[in-house]
Amino acid sequence: MPRFFCPTPLLEGQPLALPAASARHVQVLRLQPGQTITLFNGDGGEWDASITRMGRSDVDVTVGTHHATEREPQRAVHLAMGMPANERMDWLVEKAAELGATSLQPLHTAHSVLRLSGERAAKKQAHWQSVAVAACEQCGGNRVPAVHGVADFAAWLKALPSGDGALRCLLSLAEGTQPLAQALARAPLEADALFLSGPEGGLNPQEDALARAAGFVPVTLGPRVLRAETAALAALVLALGG
Repeated sequence: MPRFFCPTPLLEGQPLALPAASARHVQVLRLQPGQTITLFNGDGGEWDASITRMGRSDVDVTVGTHHATEREPQRAVHLAMGMPANERMDWLVEKAAELGATSLQPLHTAHSVLRLSGERAAKKQAHWQSVAVAACEQCGGNRVPAVHGVADFAAWLKALPSGDGALRCLLSLAEGTQPLAQALARAPLEADALFLSGPEGGLNPQEDALARAAGFVPVTLGPRVLRAETAALAALVLALGG
């Protein structure tokens, strides 16, 4: 059954005009009045909904039964990453949403190729958030990860809350770094995890030192050198599968 994100309070029996993006999708699929779709708003669970009217650019539905269905991982995992270049960031956001990441924080780092500010940064954030929404519509996720605005690395580190109990892991190629699986095994399953991953070229020595001072434990995914986006997703798989 087609699934659509509808970021508004939903109640059984409620008449509702679908958001513009969802309405366009319904029309592309050539759905008709009387057909049933699934809605979710990110607050948990999902709703049946019946199409009642197809306009030229708008679609009306009646909200049906709520199903308390959750397909989220037990551990909340947040990913902060130096932005990879070109379309790789889109791909990273899409796959992280499919896997069940809780939030994503794009960062400007010393080795970042992609540089964003002002209106361009806001547009990119909105685009990445829409990529996360589309991924959840496709994969069955009922809670959309928040894609935060692009932040400066040092400022973001400084703003992190202290004593939040989260496991903080820095993906690292340094000698003597412990395996990520080992760090995860020592953390309670209910504890949040925050992964910090560099862009192409990784973090520079100063950024690495700042991260360690902020409580990030360096961890490794193995002896191979992975692309920036591959490393971040591999870490998510390990954490969410644990």
